[in-house]
Amino acid sequence: MFMLSWVHAETATVAVASNFSIPMKKIAQAFEGDTGHQLRLIFGSSGKFYAQIRQGAPFDVFMSADQSKPVALENDGFIIKNSRQTYALGRLVLWSSGTRTVTADSLRNDKNITKLSIANPRVAPYGQAAIEVLKALQLESIYQNNLVRGENIAQAYQFVQLGSAPLGLVALSQVIATGQNSASYWLVPKHYHEPIRQDMVLLKSAKNNKAALAFQAYLKHESARKIIQSYGYELPQTEGKGF
Repeated sequence: MFMLSWVHAETATVAVASNFSIPMKKIAQAFEGDTGHQLRLIFGSSGKFYAQIRQGAPFDVFMSADQSKPVALENDGFIIKNSRQTYALGRLVLWSSGTRTVTADSLRNDKNITKLSIANPRVAPYGQAAIEVLKALQLESIYQNNLVRGENIAQAYQFVQLGSAPLGLVALSQVIATGQNSASYWLVPKHYHEPIRQDMVLLKSAKNNKAALAFQAYLKHESARKIIQSYGYELPQTEGKGF
């Protein structure tokens, strides 16, 4: 068990990418039970969090859905030196909330597919990956005017769930969390898009925050790693900035 090594428990504010909301809630619950520290979780778009951090938002930890934003914050001096690490590698799926069986050919051959839900590629890493998938499948021109764009990956999932689009390119973690039948989604091969490396950083406000420092260490613990894997994420290699 990961035991509390400080006398006084503290609270850290964590900005978490929407796609990681469900596993993060479970990790936070385990972390708080094991350490006594508390986490204040805020979920949303990585792009919006990035902009807010640059404007001085009072976050202690930023868990992005990509690597580029934490790297930019690192380069511009917004984070504690050497605090950036990859906590998960995301996977993308083509998903339907209905009874249809989803395959690689669903986007090409199903005449009933008139709209496709994705996260906004301008601010959401999973949305950018979705555009890369359409390019790899040579379908970008077909769906160019038929994309339903969610503010983040959570909203892109909701659009399919509510029937605004028959299919969506969403996070594997979302369909696992809601217990979807495996026939309802197609796991997009990794070579169709750049790796979705999800990085976290400790912001400078966390320098003396024991809860934030303990949480970063806790993500390397086996209990946190098992939760991450259980939602369809892959774990990074141990070298470099990963763990």
